[in-house]
Amino acid sequence: MQAGGPSLLTLMLALLSVHLAGMGAFLTVPVLAPAIAAETGLPASLAGFHTALAYAGTLVSAPLTGPLVRRHGGVRVLQCGLLVVGCGIALATIGQPWALALSAFVAGMGHGPITPGSSHLIAARTPPRRRALVFSLKQAGVPAGAMMVAAVAPAAAAIGGWRAGVLTIATAAFLVAACLQPLRAGLDSGRDRGAGAGGLGALAREASGSVWMLRRDAALRHLTLMSCGFGVAQFCFLTFFVVFQVATLGTPLAEAGLRLALAQAAGVVGRIAWALLADRHGARPVLLACGLLAAMAGLVLAASGPGWPVLPVVLAGIVMGATAVGWNGVMLAEAARIAPPGQVGAATAALSFAFGVTMLVAPPAFTGLVALTGGYSAGFLLCVVATLGGAFAIATSPRR
Repeated sequence: MQAGGPSLLTLMLALLSVHLAGMGAFLTVPVLAPAIAAETGLPASLAGFHTALAYAGTLVSAPLTGPLVRRHGGVRVLQCGLLVVGCGIALATIGQPWALALSAFVAGMGHGPITPGSSHLIAARTPPRRRALVFSLKQAGVPAGAMMVAAVAPAAAAIGGWRAGVLTIATAAFLVAACLQPLRAGLDSGRDRGAGAGGLGALAREASGSVWMLRRDAALRHLTLMSCGFGVAQFCFLTFFVVFQVATLGTPLAEAGLRLALAQAAGVVGRIAWALLADRHGARPVLLACGLLAAMAGLVLAASGPGWPVLPVVLAGIVMGATAVGWNGVMLAEAARIAPPGQVGAATAALSFAFGVTMLVAPPAFTGLVALTGGYSAGFLLCVVATLGGAFAIATSPRR
């Protein structure tokens, strides 16, 4: 553990805010998709392509996090990332198809360094016996951010139109970036101004070296495969749960958004509860349980249709929130545990790169299944298959 700088609690709260604001990159447009579709005439189910384009943006920036953090410091990288996220989100207000696509890609580029950059900052300051809890508390900003977007964006849209909802979330990213500045002196003091000095070529070579860690390290590779499988369920659920309720169940947009917010609240609680269990019993059984429970909830959503009572859908959403959204902190703590010394950021960036490649395919596949079948059941079954595959990957991972 490193000494000096802000306390672990202060750092954790700051990184929680970063993740909270960063989630706007992925969810602002999907949550507001019905309102945007009503004005533009675009199908709301195209929200899946927004998620894919956002992850295409992360593929550009995430592998560069390691050398950029060493050169500029983790806090500065997070600040720049949030500024790009905010600008990307704001581009959506133009309302044209090209602007919505560019908005997703730019916001995704801003989000790429957030997870590996925050893991770099907190890993060296975390007691090993509390690693899963600390990482999960940090990552609780993801469901909390999704909950904020799901609740605030539709509410702002109801007052000032969908553009007001977009700008509200973009403003949050700008404010959090500014609030990080007082932490920079204590956290970025050890940066190496010569790192990455060879230009873009040197950055690219170092970034590719991070990605090749997946080939060399079997345990990290299995953890990555699990993350990709669980991520399919996580982001397809987050992207389509609101649109599914509006289009299939006839739920009003504001009510559907609040149900997603409730699921995200379960994600916050789940991340903390899973972390406490993982610190006591290990990551493997906890992650396996998350996968199996998420698959069961996915089956309920796949079976849901017009005329279904509200309670099963809400409960399935809560279980999906607690599991398909609640596993990330335990996974990141496990990645930090098995990463080579001093390479937590690089290992997390490599995992994030593979995760991003998966997200290029999964949400558009969900959209394609909706277009092909005329409903959302096949898409939720895709989530079930993916989570079961992820559970198999972690169950067969080599022990270390």
